[in-house]
Amino acid sequence: MDRSELANFLRARRAALQPEDVGLPRGPRRRTAGLRREEIAALSGVSSDYYSRIEQQRGPLPSEQILAAIAHGMHLTLEERDHLFRLAGHGTPQRIVRGDHINAGLMRIFDRLQDTPAQVENVLGETLKQTPLAVALLGDESAYIGFDRSRVFRWFTNPAVHELFPEEDHEHHARMLTAQLSAVHARTGRNSPAGILVETLRKRSREFADLWDEHPVVGPYCEPKRLLHPQFGELEVYGQTLLDPDQFQMLMIFTAVPGTESHEKLELLSVIGAQRP
Repeated sequence: MDRSELANFLRARRAALQPEDVGLPRGPRRRTAGLRREEIAALSGVSSDYYSRIEQQRGPLPSEQILAAIAHGMHLTLEERDHLFRLAGHGTPQRIVRGDHINAGLMRIFDRLQDTPAQVENVLGETLKQTPLAVALLGDESAYIGFDRSRVFRWFTNPAVHELFPEEDHEHHARMLTAQLSAVHARTGRNSPAGILVETLRKRSREFADLWDEHPVVGPYCEPKRLLHPQFGELEVYGQTLLDPDQFQMLMIFTAVPGTESHEKLELLSVIGAQRP
């Protein structure tokens, strides 16, 4: 354990964080850059005294659980978290592809898109956060629990979700979702959350099992997608994606070609907001 470097690293990351990055109000009396020690302690679920002793190079060796809590509280990237563990003399934790924590940088971009249909999702197709206009366009995708959180699972087990797409697009959509899950499965292995999802779907859906055995591959990166909105009818939108590979998450922004009927419908949707019938 390198106490000096561990303390320096934590102080540097604390100074770089702004209250807005972690959902705290700035307040009129804040004069120092970054967050206070007691704020980091509260965000991490540890006592202020315990955290202060780490930065002061005192106290016992922090456990892996404490370090993980601090990494989460400080919104560290996976590389920063691994570095924190190494400084404390621990092995780096195994990386997972299923996390609900959205890092500060991606969240700052998302917060600026409140007048745009946009959402953050992970590689399993689980929607973590949506703007009001994304809810208006697609429905509340963040409200699901269990396997239903995954878009591919819902598609193959809940026929009601097919109503969002024209019937002639269903086969292509099913193949695209299967190909996306296949790509994640290839990266993370059969023991990962993606592997568990695949095995569950193979048992639940004959259609998925048949498609999976065909080994489909992801097609065009940003192809147009037709949606059936209950109020405005058919819209053709593009899903522009900003990837955050460290967190295995992506920011999806939905747009339509200016001058088209779909663009006009999105503009009208922005006026009406998330009031779906």
